[in-house]
Amino acid sequence: MYWIYNVLLIFYWIGLIPVILYRLAFEDGFYERIKQSAGYMPASLLKKIEGRRAIWIHAASVGEIVATSPLVKEVKKEFPEAVVVVSVVTATGHAMAHRIIPEAEGIIFFPLDLPYLTRKILHIIKPITILLVETEIWPNFLRIAQSEDIPVMMVNGRISDRSMKRYKYISAFTKEMLRSIERFCMQSKFDAAHIEVLGAHTPDITVTGNMKYDQTYATVSNEEKQSLLEEFGFGNNHPIIIAGSTHKGEEETIFETFKQVLQEYPQARLLIAPREIYRGHDVQNLAKRYELNAICRSDMTEPVHEGIPVVVLDTIGELGRLYSLGDIIFVGGSLVKTGGHNILEPAAHGKPILVGPHMFNFKEIFSLLHSRHACEQVKNGKELTDMVLRLCKDKDLSTEMGQNCLDIIRENRGATQRNTQELRQLFEKHHIIP
Repeated sequence: MYWIYNVLLIFYWIGLIPVILYRLAFEDGFYERIKQSAGYMPASLLKKIEGRRAIWIHAASVGEIVATSPLVKEVKKEFPEAVVVVSVVTATGHAMAHRIIPEAEGIIFFPLDLPYLTRKILHIIKPITILLVETEIWPNFLRIAQSEDIPVMMVNGRISDRSMKRYKYISAFTKEMLRSIERFCMQSKFDAAHIEVLGAHTPDITVTGNMKYDQTYATVSNEEKQSLLEEFGFGNNHPIIIAGSTHKGEEETIFETFKQVLQEYPQARLLIAPREIYRGHDVQNLAKRYELNAICRSDMTEPVHEGIPVVVLDTIGELGRLYSLGDIIFVGGSLVKTGGHNILEPAAHGKPILVGPHMFNFKEIFSLLHSRHACEQVKNGKELTDMVLRLCKDKDLSTEMGQNCLDIIRENRGATQRNTQELRQLFEKHHIIP
C-alpha cells in the first residue's frame, strides 16, 4: 500500500510544479517554506538542537497550534533540558506558532511526506519522541519513525465524523499507520471510540481531555483591554459584537443582523474576523454594500474613527485576545456547512456565545457548552438577529451565559498536565532521559 501512496504523492507534487514556481516568484516566504520542507533547516535551529534531546511536536495549523501552546509550556517545565521543535503545515500555523509559542527552540514547516526527505529531517533533528497533535497522520513519517525506534504519541486526539468517513475508505492502510503510534491521548470518549474503530490497540488508548481548555495565550489584563478598546475605536460603546472565523456565505447574514442592531443601538460596534485572512478587503467591500463603513485591521495606523462601526480583522493570532472586548460572540463556520470553529477561546473570556446549526466538527465541546446554557444555537439569520437583540436587552441572561462559560473552562482544565504525565510514562517505558 505504501508504494501506491508514494507513487500518487510523486504525481501530485509533479502536478503542482507550475503552482510552486508561481508561488516562488510572487509569494514572500514561500522559498524558505519549501526549503525547510525539503530538509534544509535554519542554521539557528541546528545550533540550538546540536547534541541535545529534542521533543518534536507536530501541529498542522492554527487550531492545533492553540492546543500546542499550553503543552509546550508544560513540557518545558517538566523536562527543562529537552529542546522542543514544533512543525506545522500551513503558513498561518507557522505565523501563529511564532506568536504564541515563544518557548519552542524551533518552529519549522513539516517535511514533504516522501521517504528520503522524511528520513533526512529525522536524522537532522534526532527526536527522542514525536507528539502528533489531534490527528496529524502522515504514512511515511510514521513508518520511518517506527523503523528508527522513535516512540510516537498522539495528544489531544480528535476524530471528526468527516475524518471517520475518509479513513474508512482506506481502513487497512489506516490500521497499519495507527500501529506506528504507541499511545493515543484522546480528547473525549467519543474520539477514543472512533480511534479504536479505526484500528488503534485498545490498551494504548486513554482519554486525557482537551488541552484547549488550558490555553492562556489569549489572557488580557484590564490595562491591555482598555488599550485595545481605544485602539479599535470601541471606547464605551455597546454592544460590541465579535464574529470570529467567518466564511463566505456568513458575512452577509452578520452584516444584516448588525444593521438591525444599529437601529436600536446606534453606538453598536462589530469586529468581524474572516477565517481566511486574505479575504479581509473582500469582507470590507461587502460591508460597504450594506452601507456600513469598515476598516481592515491591517490598514489601521491610528485609533479607529468613531464614524467607522466595523473593523475587519485580517491579521494572524489576535482573535483569541480580542474576544475579550466583545459583549456578544458569534463563532463562524456554523451557519454554513463547515462544521464550526473553536468556541473555547471566547468561553475562556466569559462571553455569551452564539453559533449556527452546523457544529459537527466540535460536537462534544458544543454539546457541553450548549447543555450548560453557555452557548446558544441559531438556525438562520433571523434567529441570529433575534438572539443578539435579546442578549443586548437581557443583561442577566448575558451575564449568566458568560459565567457558565467560565465555570466550564475551570472544571475541564488539566488535560495538558495529563498528557505530559503520559509522555513521562512513555519515556520511562523506553528508558529515555530527556
